[in-house]
Amino acid sequence: MPDPSPTFPPPGLPRRLAALVYDTLLVIPLVGITVALVLLTVAALTGAAEDHNLVLQPVWVQLTGALCVIGFYTAFWSKGGQTLGMQAWRIQVLDGEGNPPHPARCVLRCLAALVSLAPAGLGYWWMLVDRERRSWHDRLSGTHLVLLPKSSRSKS
Repeated sequence: MPDPSPTFPPPGLPRRLAALVYDTLLVIPLVGITVALVLLTVAALTGAAEDHNLVLQPVWVQLTGALCVIGFYTAFWSKGGQTLGMQAWRIQVLDGEGNPPHPARCVLRCLAALVSLAPAGLGYWWMLVDRERRSWHDRLSGTHLVLLPKSSRSKS
């Protein structure tokens, strides 16, 4: 992987959204599997499986899903600054020093992304008028995205 530097340009909105869609296609099954495992665990611990009457409260499903999504992004961003979708679209998230963000900063970025999404995605659209092309969650978390150059490996 090339050494990211501030000289790399930020990716455009279509590329960012494409990476987000790619990652969403990975996260949805992960959330479903995680919620199912939690449901089965609760059933086993409470004996509700014999009653065929187990209902996981919606708040617990939502919390499990949110923790799963935050865990997914935090694991990928803190390790190398890229999720699988970001790798496919050559995007990397970096902190102010040009390194992959610390896990706490990744969690903050995830929570700030909710703020960006809430008003009809205005926080994402903001990057179109921002002089550094940063979204609200980039600003709130002290991170930025860079577009990595195409691989220099020759295709045979």
